[in-house]
Amino acid sequence: MEKNTMLKVVNPVLAVLILNQPFSGFLYSWTDWDAFETMHVGGGILLLLFAAIHLMLNWKWVQMNFLNNAKKKEKSGP
Repeated sequence: MEKNTMLKVVNPVLAVLILNQPFSGFLYSWTDWDAFETMHVGGGILLLLFAAIHLMLNWKWVQMNFLNNAKKKEKSGP
């Protein structure tokens, strides 16, 4: 699968998982533990997984914008 196609799948899933975390936290007092654990704890694990996939798919952008600038500053000196 092409990188852009994968990002079109990963990004919306990541957005839903990010919104799920505070939503499930707010519902904690109205739900039983099993429902909370499924939504909040399971969602948190999936959030970390999809964030790692997102980072891997965008690693070249991270290198160009953050890592190369740090190397240039080290070479130029204080």
